[in-house]
Amino acid sequence: MEETSGLAIKETAIVPIVENNVSGHSFVPTKVLPISKQISNENLIAEERFLIDRETAVERSYQGWRGYWRLFEVSSVLGKLSLYLYLDQYDIHRAQHVKQARARLKTASRLTRMAVFGEKLYSIRLAVFHWFMLLLRRVFLGSEQNQELHQEKQAVWLKEKLIELGPTFIKIGQSMGTRPDLLPLPFVKALGELQDSVPPFPNEIAFARIEKELEKKINEVYEEFDIEPVAAASLGQVYRAKLFTGEEVAVKVQRPNLAGMIRGDIEILRKVANFAERFPALSENADWSGMLREFDETIHEEMDYAAEGRNAERFRDSFRDWSNIHVPRIYWSATTSKVITMEFIHGTKVTALEDLKARNISPEKVNRLLIRTYLKQLLEDGFFHADPHPGNLLVMPDGRLAFFDFGMVGRITPKLQAKMIDAFFHVVGKDPAGIAQDLIDLDFLKPGANPEIVRPVVEKMFSFHLDLKLKEVNFKELTYDLADVMYDYPFRLPSNFTYIMRALMTLEGIGIITDPEFNFFETAKPYAKEFMLKREGRDLRKLVVDKLLGRDEEGGKIDLDRTWKLAKMAFKTVFNTGK
Repeated sequence: MEETSGLAIKETAIVPIVENNVSGHSFVPTKVLPISKQISNENLIAEERFLIDRETAVERSYQGWRGYWRLFEVSSVLGKLSLYLYLDQYDIHRAQHVKQARARLKTASRLTRMAVFGEKLYSIRLAVFHWFMLLLRRVFLGSEQNQELHQEKQAVWLKEKLIELGPTFIKIGQSMGTRPDLLPLPFVKALGELQDSVPPFPNEIAFARIEKELEKKINEVYEEFDIEPVAAASLGQVYRAKLFTGEEVAVKVQRPNLAGMIRGDIEILRKVANFAERFPALSENADWSGMLREFDETIHEEMDYAAEGRNAERFRDSFRDWSNIHVPRIYWSATTSKVITMEFIHGTKVTALEDLKARNISPEKVNRLLIRTYLKQLLEDGFFHADPHPGNLLVMPDGRLAFFDFGMVGRITPKLQAKMIDAFFHVVGKDPAGIAQDLIDLDFLKPGANPEIVRPVVEKMFSFHLDLKLKEVNFKELTYDLADVMYDYPFRLPSNFTYIMRALMTLEGIGIITDPEFNFFETAKPYAKEFMLKREGRDLRKLVVDKLLGRDEEGGKIDLDRTWKLAKMAFKTVFNTGK
């Protein structure tokens, strides 16, 4: 369920008010909705044609001159961004050009005078290109004194352009906002604020979609319906309704021909990416083809509402023993890949501090519970909610924390969990060399990069933060420092860390709002120890038992250093020392 947008659409027909809720929205009996009265064959055929016409209208926007105009719009934005990134790192490119020119001249000197003359001409062309790039850099980036200001302006420009381009590009921008290896820090910050909100689509389309998907009239499934959507986002919009059995539900309906829109935009992006590959120097900082493949996979997962329902049930099973966590029930009889019906949750946003305090609920305790749930998801379950913004988290009247909107989830393999636990050992042990090695082991280096070049830089950066007391370390500041290093050096953010970084930075943002004294590391430390001890202890017991019983087929060795660290941590935890 998305965050309430405040936008509303009303049907043209006058309908009686049945009940008011706290937001001022009202239920109406579904039997009085105009669409419910369309029951003849002619009516049903007309309704089907209406929906088809509205959906094919989206497809037509990618055909003919409209398609070429769309291609031009997208190409101009991505082309300007690629040029900007090239200019931002032009000094590196210039050094490569000079090095190559010297090598070519040295080779030519062993050949003929004409070859040398040709290389002299090439050096003149290179000099002209160099002065032209300096001119462009001055225009786009400004001087060294105001370069940061220019970066911020360019970042705002990019965010606004992505919003103009629509739902596909809003989603792409949100993904790029977690990629400090691709974009300078001001861009990462600006795209991290990109809101997933667009104007709602008309009720008659939404209601026709519901009837087509459920293969029933709307008044056969829902007794009452709120004709004002409570939320509108890039993929769909949400309504409040009541079933005939009395349960209040949220009904999320997908936008008309969203698949066609995504397919059209991805085809355009594929053309742009193929063209960009002809100019590797302009696109070496941004692997457009790789990002496109990743986006194509994740967006189709998020578009499948049936998969979202299965994700919700898996999450509920993970927290079945946690009485303070709630996941809305999915009503499968009214759920398909494009419509999902779930329990409607009444509650207070985790960031509504005054409302929480008025109900005698401590925002600080809610925040600690939220952090604990995520450490369980990351370190124990390997399955986590990847979009924990305040609109997807509510504190229910009885104090339970409710999670919803499971369209975006992340998965972590046991191997990756083990590496993350190693990194935690090094953070707790204030071992910058170990952290630098963790980043290398976690594939944060671009293929072919020399680890020895970047190792001292990472060690120096983490030494500064680890010299602070743990409560003084700010996760977001640390991430932003790392972002600068990742952009300036041959780092990349592995795709399996994109969702993790996004979730952790969002969590810290919530924590800072709910508690001015909040510190992510200080809050997370005892919970991380708890889940780490549980996981590592279980794995160690299994390894020892397998060796004793001769079942150790993989020939695993007991890491004595790791076991000793685990034992020390367990001792400190049991006797409440060393915190």
